[in-house]
Amino acid sequence: MDYIKAYQNWMESSVVDEETKQELAQIKSDEKEIEERFYTDLAFGTGGLRGIIGAGTNRINIYTIRKVTQGMAQYISSQGEAASRRGVVVAYDSRYKSNVFAMEAAKVLAANGIKTYVFDELRPVPALSFAVRELGCIAGIVITASHNPAKYNGYKAYWEDGGQLPPESADAVLAAINKIDIFKDVRVIAEDKAKDQGLIEIIGKEMDEKFLANVKAQSIRPEVVAEVADNFKIIYTPFHGAGNKPVRNILEMIGLKNVIVVKEQEKPDPAFSTVKSPNPEDKEGFELAIALAKKENVDLIIGTDPDCDRVGIMVRNNQEEYITMTGNQVGVLLTDYILSQQKEKGMLPDNGVIIKTIVTSEMTRAVTKHYNVEIMDVLTGFKFIGEKIKEFEENGNQKQFVFGFEESYGYLAGTHARDKDGVVAAMLIAEMAAWYKTKGMSLYEAMQALYEKYGVYLEDLMSITMEGKAGQEKIAAIMQTLRENTPKSIGDVRVTAFRDYKVGKRYEMITGSEETVDLPSSNVLYFELEDKSWFVVRPSGTEPKVKLYFSVTADTVEEAQQKMNIFKEAVTAKVQA
Repeated sequence: MDYIKAYQNWMESSVVDEETKQELAQIKSDEKEIEERFYTDLAFGTGGLRGIIGAGTNRINIYTIRKVTQGMAQYISSQGEAASRRGVVVAYDSRYKSNVFAMEAAKVLAANGIKTYVFDELRPVPALSFAVRELGCIAGIVITASHNPAKYNGYKAYWEDGGQLPPESADAVLAAINKIDIFKDVRVIAEDKAKDQGLIEIIGKEMDEKFLANVKAQSIRPEVVAEVADNFKIIYTPFHGAGNKPVRNILEMIGLKNVIVVKEQEKPDPAFSTVKSPNPEDKEGFELAIALAKKENVDLIIGTDPDCDRVGIMVRNNQEEYITMTGNQVGVLLTDYILSQQKEKGMLPDNGVIIKTIVTSEMTRAVTKHYNVEIMDVLTGFKFIGEKIKEFEENGNQKQFVFGFEESYGYLAGTHARDKDGVVAAMLIAEMAAWYKTKGMSLYEAMQALYEKYGVYLEDLMSITMEGKAGQEKIAAIMQTLRENTPKSIGDVRVTAFRDYKVGKRYEMITGSEETVDLPSSNVLYFELEDKSWFVVRPSGTEPKVKLYFSVTADTVEEAQQKMNIFKEAVTAKVQA
């Protein structure tokens, strides 16, 4: 069996260190565990790779990090000598071995003659995205597993525009990786030697200052912050991650005086010991923040995930309870705030565009229609928003990016970064809350006002985890079944149209007509219903999950919630049948 052969190869290799061999020796009698670790190589896609930390080809470790980086190095070298001279920026978050993996990547790049800039300590994803363009680099790497549990780490790859590696480049890197022997073909240089030769350079404060200056430039109403600064309080938690310093710095820079940090979650902690998962989408992680908010009588709690590209908030409702606002709700609030305030100040460009992903709230469309601003849909994944920004620039800025977001708590204002930016989002959320405070409103009340203005849209998400080889096979079977046996109705409501983004087609169920969907191919199925509700099924690109997205509309929040409960149950039954 191939996985047994691969296991023995690692045990016998002179390259593998003794600690790794000891770890592997402990599973020598567990064939199932050997299979899980060695039945495949950890998948590299447009977002890079992500996996459980440990020994094996299907795990994150110094050898898999080196192999992937060798593939990146060979692709960069194939772009010419100038590309190698431009170099690569490497950043990392607070996870187990993130700093080790970052330096291993730098040592491989340096061994291939590629100049590498490594941040002096943990930094958020948007700071890396900014640094790629600021330094004129050809590429960037972030060692992170975003908001995954502590046992995971990962590798995000970026290209010269500061956006995640585009599909064609990712395919070329993958082709290079697949030809590399993990032990024989990887070049590595000693860290000290690389530094002496000027191939590895440490960067820090100066880049931070430039990044934060660009973030601050996205502030629209600094005067409202000054108006309420003396008595306006915010609770902030970085969930033990990279947001701690930059978020606190930017909030201070815009004039906020009362930002209270959750001390237990302030410092880097790879175990994320105060939460089950460091995910700002989960209310559970905010328990310490809620207790502090009650003590300090605070209306707004902001949290960022470990690599600070996602932001979650909690607000106090009219029953004095702290509730989570979804990524869709925050995105809609920000869209309305940015468009309304830019319009009022005469800053809203005539050719402005709002960009969202296909699984993000259609309420955004109602908002943009009100302000007569164009809206664009892209596939799930912030890299597609970044690609649109690049496209606008290459087309002479005939369209101007104003704001982009995705339902999974990722937002970007400005073009200083080309990935979701938790730092600029935290700043704008705080400023927006300050603006509403001058109107005597909380963000909870602001959301209710938008429902009255635009109608009630309610979204939800369900992730079904299916780990390992068996899980991958089950996910593939679900997608195949839905394609071959497309649901005609959900409950009593007819399915009116079906989009298969893999083949780029939208099918009208009633007439049988079809049209082309002008988006890249992706394994995503989108079902439209007669009552304007919809649901989407797609495998996650970074986790062993199949994701189900749901949306309903109604006249009231209560009606929408009742409708959602019935809808989710009916859709889930169809998918898992």
